[in-house]
Amino acid sequence: MNSRRKGVRGELEWAEFLRNQGIDARRGQQYSGSPGSPDVFSSVDEVIHWEVKRVEHLNLDKAMLKARGDAGDGRIPVVAHRKNNGEWLVSLPADAFLLFVKFCVSDKMVGEKL
Repeated sequence: MNSRRKGVRGELEWAEFLRNQGIDARRGQQYSGSPGSPDVFSSVDEVIHWEVKRVEHLNLDKAMLKARGDAGDGRIPVVAHRKNNGEWLVSLPADAFLLFVKFCVSDKMVGEKL
């Protein structure tokens, strides 16, 4: 499978994963087609910019640099990635992760199982 088709498949898979978790989402490029548009549009676009990678050997620094550039001001750049037969993982800047942790603690979500 060529890399472009694998990328499209990854974007579709990530959008489906989000929908299965109750977040309205759809693949981005096919709708806007502009280079800076998100890989996936979702109901959390005001807060998060998704960069989706479906590769065996991810250059995370490069992917995050692209996500940061495309996110602009005010949105959190998040790289959603997975290898073949692997689970979806997300990478985000540490300051954004700490905001998430503080939110969980303030809402007493600590100790709940996923």
